[in-house]
Amino acid sequence: METPQKNNRGTVVYFSHGGGPLPILGDPGHERMISFLKNLRQRFEKPEAIIVISAHWEESVPTIIGGEAPPLLYDYYGFPEEAYSIEYPVRGNPALARRVQALLSARNMESAVELRRGFDHGVFVPLKMMYPEADIPTIQISLISGLDPERHILTGNALRDLLEENVLVIGSGFSFHNLGAFRWNNDNTPDRRNDEFQDWLIDVCTGVSAREEKESLLKEWEKAPSARYCHPREEHLLPLHVCFGMSSGPAEVIFDDYILGKRSIALQWKRA
Repeated sequence: METPQKNNRGTVVYFSHGGGPLPILGDPGHERMISFLKNLRQRFEKPEAIIVISAHWEESVPTIIGGEAPPLLYDYYGFPEEAYSIEYPVRGNPALARRVQALLSARNMESAVELRRGFDHGVFVPLKMMYPEADIPTIQISLISGLDPERHILTGNALRDLLEENVLVIGSGFSFHNLGAFRWNNDNTPDRRNDEFQDWLIDVCTGVSAREEKESLLKEWEKAPSARYCHPREEHLLPLHVCFGMSSGPAEVIFDDYILGKRSIALQWKRA
């Protein structure tokens, strides 16, 4: 594990948050992901604030949770009773929510602040493993209805100044999200189509090609090998586009392993 960065500048990561509350419940199919998330905090300095772009919230414009103490939204069904009593009493960050809205407004991007909605499992499941103390003020930003890749990259571009501060930006999605193809029996048999898309995503995000070329490829991600097999619907991929938009340098792979029998990756963007 690398020595944590200590320069009070922001960090951007994209990772897979797993199947509903299963990581919190200790599901064997999430064992490697659980270990990764519990150790991820060692890679960087403890942030002063966290911003999460979760796959599980879509609005017509980028919308920011701005409440003082957002509740938890158990946005899943069919799980054991204990899945609906998970606690993660993290504080919100109204001032940061207003700052995000101001940065979007400066780019002539309409946005909204939401004061009632709670944090969904794309927020509280990974954060409970990363920072169980629940002591870092957190906000969540929605995806944009229509799921246009370019709009999500532009959202990230607008927020890049936040990385001058000690914030952790998390794109919380899943680099493979075909519910019909997951292997719930923990069978990690390689899947050629799964590998094709993960390898393409790694090549684009970690490669040395010009940023403009990477952006073009991410906008047209559907043309990638086995893209629609891995993402029949792209809501779990687009948090990556926001992270890419915020970044100024290449990414590095920080997780490449199996979750629910399918290969999935996590990325951290380096600072230029």
